Amino acid sequence: MKTFIKILLLFFLIPSALFATMYLSLGFLVSLHSTKPEKADVIVVLGGDNGPRIEKGIKLYKAGYAKNIVLTGIDSRYYSPSRPNWRERRMLEAGVPKKAITVDIWSETSWEEAENTADLMDKKGWNSALVVSDPPHMLRLYKTWKQSFEGSSKRYILVATKPKWWHPLFWWRDPFSKQFVLNEIKKNIYYMLAYY
Repeated sequence: MKTFIKILLLFFLIPSALFATMYLSLGFLVSLHSTKPEKADVIVVLGGDNGPRIEKGIKLYKAGYAKNIVLTGIDSRYYSPSRPNWRERRMLEAGVPKKAITVDIWSETSWEEAENTADLMDKKGWNSALVVSDPPHMLRLYKTWKQSFEGSSKRYILVATKPKWWHPLFWWRDPFSKQFVLNEIKKNIYYMLAYY
C-alpha cells in the first residue's frame, strides 16, 4: 500500500500540483513587466482595444508625463487626417492638441509597432517612451521593445491599463481575460521563434 501511495504521489499528485501552479501563475508571468510611469518624450498608445488604452494615454498626457502621443494600430486603408478615427477623436475630445498626436498607420503587429516607433523616435529626436497596453500584453511587449531598442540609448517604460476584467491570479475566471492570456502565451512562443 505504501508503494502505491508513493507511486500515486510521484506520477499524479506532484505533477498535477506543478501544472496547477504553473497554470495559475501565467497571469503574473504575462503581466510582470508593467511599471509605474515616469516622465518621457512620448506616450505610445498601442492599438487593439476598445478604449481603456486611449483613456490611460489621455490620463498620462494630462498628468504631464509627455508632450507627445503616438497612436498605433490604425488601419491605413480607412484613415484620413481630415477624418480622424475614433481613437484620435477621443484624444481630441479630451483636450489633447492635434499637433501633439502622431498617427501610425503602418504597424499591423506588436513587432511593427516597436520597430516603427523606434524609427519615429529617431526622426523626432525622442529618447524615451511610455508604452500603454493591457496587462497580459506586457511580457511580449517587454521582449519586443527590448529587441527593437537594443544598441540604442532610447528607453521605454511599459504602463498597463487597469481593466475590470483583469486579475493576475484569477485571470482564468473571466472569459475575455482567459482568452487574452492563452493567446499571449501562443504569441510569445511565435515571437520567440520568429523574432528573438
